Amino acid sequence: MQILDQIRAEALERGIPASDVERWLGLVRPCALLTEGGDGPVVGRFGGPVMLPAGVEDPVYPLLATIDCAALPAGVTDLALPPDGRLLFFGFPEENGMGDVVHVPEGAAVEERARYPRTFPPDEDSYGPVYRELPEGDLYLTADVSLPFIGEIELPGPPWAEPLPGHPHSEEMAEVWADQWGGAPLLIGGYGTDYNGGDPVRIAARCAVKEEKAGRRPGPVSPRAEDWVLLAECSVDRPGAGATIFWVIQRDDLSARRFDRAYVLVDWNP
Repeated sequence: MQILDQIRAEALERGIPASDVERWLGLVRPCALLTEGGDGPVVGRFGGPVMLPAGVEDPVYPLLATIDCAALPAGVTDLALPPDGRLLFFGFPEENGMGDVVHVPEGAAVEERARYPRTFPPDEDSYGPVYRELPEGDLYLTADVSLPFIGEIELPGPPWAEPLPGHPHSEEMAEVWADQWGGAPLLIGGYGTDYNGGDPVRIAARCAVKEEKAGRRPGPVSPRAEDWVLLAECSVDRPGAGATIFWVIQRDDLSARRFDRAYVLVDWNP
């Protein structure tokens, strides 16, 4: 409530009508901020061993983070996450990087895999500097709220079914929120920050539809951004460059635990 009060006060100071401010604040969603320190509970870790069931193929990308689903308190996100087991987020934060996400059910027999995938050997000059910047250690939870960072999103349901900027102050309200945003290296749920100046969820939906039409992605794929959600976002900074990885998934696939159908975007910032 304190964060929302700050946003409300700043927006009103900018001259945004109170009715439009409240309309925008109606989009608020809970999200989990995960950092390498803090006062909250430990809910996972950056890095660590790659533990996967025998039937799962070796990962193509390095392991970035493992989340203990049972350690996430109820209501910390509005996602239909598994109640237990672990979510393993793989990715490579570089220009040509991508990623995957795997759910390992509670009690599943697992075996340790190679830490470094063959496709991204750590001894190569192009990969070694990236590995040295990947975070390691426990992940601490902070429960937070999330609002859109980009004005171009689709407002859910009537009476706000039109795409933004149908909201007359969408860009200004997104700027207000960005000014209040403290950031975190890993987010679960909420709204994505920025993918090349656009909403990563909406862009992922469009890209997935194009791939389906081209026969490169099995259906069904919904073209509606509201049928997709941000599962997680990880930011890795290093001298002279950095990248943000977005794992986006259809709501139906998340509910059905079809994590292999997640769509991954990497925003590289040289």
